[in-house]
Amino acid sequence: MKHTLIEYIHLGGYVMYILVILNILGLSIMLWKFLQIKIENRRIQKVVTNIFTTVHKEHSYTCKKVENEIYHSASAYLLKLDFGMNTIKIIATIAPILGLLGTVIGVLQSFETISTAGFSQGADLFASGISLALITTIGGLIVSLPHYVGFNYLTGSFAKLESKYEKMIINRITRETLM
Repeated sequence: MKHTLIEYIHLGGYVMYILVILNILGLSIMLWKFLQIKIENRRIQKVVTNIFTTVHKEHSYTCKKVENEIYHSASAYLLKLDFGMNTIKIIATIAPILGLLGTVIGVLQSFETISTAGFSQGADLFASGISLALITTIGGLIVSLPHYVGFNYLTGSFAKLESKYEKMIINRITRETLM
């Protein structure tokens, strides 16, 4: 018998509901991060200019202190961009564990059915418990895989973005020092 996705979610019980919620949350954050990286790649020059302008307005220290303040401001800015990445990593990590929890619950229900009704009378209920076990295992893996891949891709993209910022700041500091 074929089931729809919604039927599989209902068959998986509360563990599947949790996985669906985590999936929606994680995919939303990943989409937001993909867009944020695209936008930030276009704004690098403007952000670096703003950082330099702000630091030069607020500080009239020696050149080295201004340089340190510029690096500190850039690091703080990039750290804000990292917000949400841990959530993606956590979802990728706990989704298979939640699937395993559903597996254990399903197998436990199956054995409780056998002990109560006997195998011949409880075969249908036994099968539904095993079905729950398999559905939640699959659900946990389905949620985990795109989050794991997305997290690694985004981590690499943020590292490239950070490198671009660093190069632009070094070039600007070098230009200003030579003037």
